[in-house]
Amino acid sequence: MNEKSFQVDESAQSIPVPVTHRPAVTSPRKKWGRRLALLLAFLCTVHFLSDVKRSRHHRHEGQDHGMLSALMRHAPKKGSILRGKKAEQLFLSIPDTDSAIAASRVYAGKAHMAGSEGDFDTAKYFLAHLQEEFQIHRSSDSDIPLYSAGSRESREATLSIPSLDEPKAWVDVYYPILNSPLDRSLEILGDDGNPVWSAELEEVADETDPYAFKSANAVPTWHGISRGGQAEGKLIYAHYGRQKDFDALVEAGVDFSGKIVLTRYGGVFRGLKIKRAQELGAAAVLVYSDPRDDGTVTVENGYAPYPHGPARNPTSVQRGSVQFLSLYPGDPSTPGYPSYENSTRVEGGSKPTIPSLPISWANAEVLLQRLEDGHEGPTVRLVNNVDEKVTPIWNVMGVIPGHVKSEVVVIGAHRDAWVTGASDPVSGTVSLSEVIRGFGVLLKKGWRPLRTILITSWDGEEFGLVGSTEWGEDFPEWIKDHVVAYVNIDTSASGSRLKAAGSPLLAHLLRETAEQIPHPTSEERSLWDARGDSGTLFGEHIKAEIAAMHKDKLSAADSIGVRPLGSGSDYTVFLQYHGVPSTDGGFTATLHDPVYHYHSIFDSQYWQELYGDPGFSRHVAIAKHIGLQVLRLSGDIILPFNTTHYSIELESYLDKVVSIAVAGSYDVDLSPLRGSLHALQSASLELDSAKTKAERKLRKILKQLKKRHAICHKIRRKIHKAGCKIKKVFGKHKCESKDKHADMEKERSHRQPSQHLLKAIQRVQAVNKRLIAFERSFISKDGIKDREWYKHLGVAPGKWSGYGATTFPGITEALTMDKNATAAAYEAGRLKVLIDDLVETIRL
Repeated sequence: MNEKSFQVDESAQSIPVPVTHRPAVTSPRKKWGRRLALLLAFLCTVHFLSDVKRSRHHRHEGQDHGMLSALMRHAPKKGSILRGKKAEQLFLSIPDTDSAIAASRVYAGKAHMAGSEGDFDTAKYFLAHLQEEFQIHRSSDSDIPLYSAGSRESREATLSIPSLDEPKAWVDVYYPILNSPLDRSLEILGDDGNPVWSAELEEVADETDPYAFKSANAVPTWHGISRGGQAEGKLIYAHYGRQKDFDALVEAGVDFSGKIVLTRYGGVFRGLKIKRAQELGAAAVLVYSDPRDDGTVTVENGYAPYPHGPARNPTSVQRGSVQFLSLYPGDPSTPGYPSYENSTRVEGGSKPTIPSLPISWANAEVLLQRLEDGHEGPTVRLVNNVDEKVTPIWNVMGVIPGHVKSEVVVIGAHRDAWVTGASDPVSGTVSLSEVIRGFGVLLKKGWRPLRTILITSWDGEEFGLVGSTEWGEDFPEWIKDHVVAYVNIDTSASGSRLKAAGSPLLAHLLRETAEQIPHPTSEERSLWDARGDSGTLFGEHIKAEIAAMHKDKLSAADSIGVRPLGSGSDYTVFLQYHGVPSTDGGFTATLHDPVYHYHSIFDSQYWQELYGDPGFSRHVAIAKHIGLQVLRLSGDIILPFNTTHYSIELESYLDKVVSIAVAGSYDVDLSPLRGSLHALQSASLELDSAKTKAERKLRKILKQLKKRHAICHKIRRKIHKAGCKIKKVFGKHKCESKDKHADMEKERSHRQPSQHLLKAIQRVQAVNKRLIAFERSFISKDGIKDREWYKHLGVAPGKWSGYGATTFPGITEALTMDKNATAAAYEAGRLKVLIDDLVETIRL
């Protein structure tokens, strides 16, 4: 909520109208004059009340009533209403490093893979945190509001959010098909078919890192959603396993049929490495972590390997899902619908059909040394047996009801980890926990947001954004009708550089809030300035390709400094499936930071406190940032959406497409689409003007009403005093002193809004309705070609990148992948229809 929000409707008595005090007199003429003045005052009051009464036939329900209750709400008996700048200042004083460290040690204290006992323990812990901070009654510690997805209780819990008056928290249980590892092995075979080398697949830890040592065997190294089975074949090295890497090998005459492919992590999402290999007929895939991708923090540059230094531990292994994320996220067996316990299952197309294993650098180095001509190697045998079954996962939900109950702001982080996950996901969960503590303090001080806030702790994210996707597929109409924005936090601290990503609609909000928060380690700078931080561990040796890849990531930001969202975290179902504007952020590792052992046992509490975020100042800074975003989104009269910036960014997306078309000599006319974008920019400027006028008019009326109410309240009190004096003259009992606060509350309960106020509120709501419709308007029922689950025609995860965003994906992929100008023209026409409809929608 910004500094100007709702500062005009505090209790009337806080700004009394000056009245000259007159001494008592006994002159009959003056007595009659005083009586006449009292009579006039009484008539003034009657006139005001009758004016109010005439407005009673104007019904004010739903959004109008909610905003009215916020605007007309008086202060409690002590102090003033907590909102706006005061609420923000109090909130920002709450997130605390000691509290963050304590929470992190609890969540990262043991393994909690999705569906495990440890995972359920974290769900109960998060639920108890919500109940304690929001003072939600629970009859006993064993009484857990646990609802099976699809049940009456589960559906009512979400569908009744707009009718809640008090905070509420519960757990929804979904039932996706997940897998877990059984026996696994990797061997090099000799000419006689017997093993000549066997890999040690597990990570090796010692007591230097007690957390990693304790959890070393808790979760074996394997790929989630991987195909179970055995494969044997010649080894082929395919670099990063990008589409262009495979294509180059095919052009060089390499036959992948029956081969086992060795690729390194990086470049694209791991699942797409397997997808391309299986399309080319490969038998299996191995994926390893290469120290060359660690920038300057390598043994080659003199840094000791972890836990004795900041370089990569050579036995570290990156677990992770190999679902084909760019096709669709969530439970592969229930595409487009929720995973209830009794849901119909299908053999989804987002699962690999060949086995894979993640391996360490120590093992990969052995294989690489056996390669001939840099690409082909010995015969290897891989075994990856898995246990696949329906597995319960637990989404924890908490609600803070607002005045405008039909508008909901969602903030969420995922909770499940591959092992203990001190950075991913625990750092995000810890930052969210600090936000909850801050909101809890505000609630105890009498705060209530303008819009309802829904806090979510998603489960199953690591297997493919399962918990958030299943919930999003479970309540599509409710989300469409109520959710106005989503704030995501995944990993809040794994390095020194701030990442800011989001819908262009929220780019200014992301930046403005970050600029108001101090830098976590440099007092003279802001949090926003951390976007330029790059670590402090340098060295002579670094690969040019690695440096170029990191530079390309940074260049993806828009003119504000915010990158578009692709996929890879729980905002996906909100933005890409429902058209809800979303943000994501956190501190990420650079080429000069201590190596972040992603999805490894070495992503531990010990590493986090020693190297990741010593002192936890970054955890706290991110808590303040996401909390401030939610306060603005849930508290501003006009939603802080910048449609003009968005409409300008859309033309920059088109410029990129034009460049692709020119470079490829494609004959496609994109000028009609550009004309529609110009019309959208013009309509957006008109909407900007309407936003300003609507808020200014509402504030003006509120200011007038405040002054009017103060005067009339003063007059009423004078009448009451005069009546007491008359009673005293006639020997009546003495008047009791009136409680001015109770008087105000009684007055408020009977007062009805004026027509002017109602119209001003309706004007504001009309503007907000158009702002909400902006992102929604890019959703196409038919979705994107070949991956129809993704429905946003403005941005989507790259078909062959998985995480990274592709803008105007339909047109871009028609040119870059299908190399079809006719298909590109068709996609441009589809997008033009949506934009033309949007122009009509936002015009007032």
